[in-house]
Amino acid sequence: MSFLEFMFVPMILLLTVVAPVWITLHYRSLNKSSRALSDDDRHALEEMLESVDRMSDRINNLEAILDADHPNWRNDKES
Repeated sequence: MSFLEFMFVPMILLLTVVAPVWITLHYRSLNKSSRALSDDDRHALEEMLESVDRMSDRINNLEAILDADHPNWRNDKES
């Protein structure tokens, strides 16, 4: 029995069973890793959240000033 005859069945099994499963799992793991945020994206998101917090504080302060100066400013509707 030559080496090629000896390796025929294991090679067929490798090509028909192991290789497709290996390729499927490889691309599935790549897909999962691409869904995660990169460091740059995470940093930009944190900066945006800080900006939103600052703007929210500013809006609350402006509303408090308007409430003190003009108590009914929310109910006033100009026609």
